[in-house]
Amino acid sequence: MGLYRMPSLGADMEAGTLVEWLVAPGAAVSRGDVVAVVETQKGAIEIEIFETGVLARRLVEVGETVPVGAPLAEIRAPGEAAAEAKGAEEERPAETVAGKAPAEPAEAIAPAPPPERPPSPAPPSPAPAPAAGRPRASPAARRLAEAQGVDLAGLRGSGPGGAIALADVESALSGPAAPAPRRATGLDLGEMRKAIAAAMARSKREIPHYYLSHEVDVGAARDWVAARNADLPPAERFLLGLLLVRAVARAAGRYPELNGFHEAGGFRPAEAVHVGVAVAIRGGGLVAPALHEAETRPLPELMAAFRDLVARARAGRLRSSEMTDATITVSSLGERGVDALAGVIYPPQVALVGVGTPRERPAVVDGAVVPRPLATLTLAADHRASDGHRGALFLAEIARLMQEPDSL
Repeated sequence: MGLYRMPSLGADMEAGTLVEWLVAPGAAVSRGDVVAVVETQKGAIEIEIFETGVLARRLVEVGETVPVGAPLAEIRAPGEAAAEAKGAEEERPAETVAGKAPAEPAEAIAPAPPPERPPSPAPPSPAPAPAAGRPRASPAARRLAEAQGVDLAGLRGSGPGGAIALADVESALSGPAAPAPRRATGLDLGEMRKAIAAAMARSKREIPHYYLSHEVDVGAARDWVAARNADLPPAERFLLGLLLVRAVARAAGRYPELNGFHEAGGFRPAEAVHVGVAVAIRGGGLVAPALHEAETRPLPELMAAFRDLVARARAGRLRSSEMTDATITVSSLGERGVDALAGVIYPPQVALVGVGTPRERPAVVDGAVVPRPLATLTLAADHRASDGHRGALFLAEIARLMQEPDSL
């Protein structure tokens, strides 16, 4: 019997509030499945599971706030007898049982302690029960309903136990019923600002930053993107920023001391390049979810993933792996007209590339002064993991790759 725990979704996270279970007790789960939604200071995050088995029992109810690492559910391994669940009960850490006096205080995990629960009632059987106030629905049904503004409370489920299935939502969309207003995104910009402040203060307190800047000619990449996009519909077009992300990912793969994490045991290089892309939230705030495998995925697939990531970041529906997997961050000022961005590294990462607005500037080409589209790239790097020499080679590699867009 394993335990599914509250994940850490960032260096600034100490606790999370469970707002929704997406899987009922007794349901089979596979690695990568989204099983619950947790509210953090950066919004509602869909959390995934990283083992395969059966969700045997929930240990935390909707509305409870628990610290990072606290058990949320028991997971029975494939083939494991259900009777063994009782033994696992004894292994539950004390901080998950509300109402019991913990041997050790759970250190300021929430503004108020969790409500008291009756002393460990022995559940007669793990019967699937709908979460209080929320209709039961499959993850696919819930996503479609949210995207289309359908109120699940007004639907009748045809799935097991009356759960709302994807077909039920599709049927509602094709029928005459008027859609209900979309629910709130779950983003609390005030709390997000607190989380950003905590993470950035920690970064400046603990990480010995060094900075390097380099002007990069983006003319070749810009022309390549324009030629490719000429006959394509908007949904299939590339952005210049996509090539910058790809170039950073390829360069990070070549200079691994800039791609990874500095933890208690020192620097640990990452096995893949997952680029965190900084996304500004309308109204204020910032998140930098991971664009997975940015070094190797085909560019059309990477562009689609990037669009999807930005849309979900602004809707407050990111996944836990996207909040924790980034190995290096790219932050771009886009068309805001500012020349350079000297960023603050997001711990435990060790590097961030800031991209200024590309603009026409005088440059010397073949002995003549000509206007060229130049962008200033600024590397913020952790001196515990790399030095200026390697950082300079890294920036030069990005510049070289941007001159060869066909190779990206």
